[in-house]
Amino acid sequence: MGEPRTLHGSPVELGRRAIGDVEIRAWAQRFDLLSDPGRLEILLCLHRSPGISVGELAAAVGRNENAISQALRVLRHEGCVTSSREGRSVTNRLTDPIIHEILHTIGAGH
Repeated sequence: MGEPRTLHGSPVELGRRAIGDVEIRAWAQRFDLLSDPGRLEILLCLHRSPGISVGELAAAVGRNENAISQALRVLRHEGCVTSSREGRSVTNRLTDPIIHEILHTIGAGH
């Protein structure tokens, strides 16, 4: 029996190489972050409006500031977003270039 061979190896070898070529945990984490509609809305707002504050994000997505702050904490912890203080306001920016590219792929513009 055995596995059929192709020019580049058996299906099992090809499958193992495919898995080895991708940072599976990193991609799964990104997809997990993007799968939550609330976080996706926040990421879309950050993409279109870098430097937006928590209050502005809350108004844009129609949720309270505590919910936005909690979601931003998750996004910061995963390295997708940074926050910085400007005077009395804290501004937020999308910093993950791969998520930035994914947002463009799904149709988000600047």
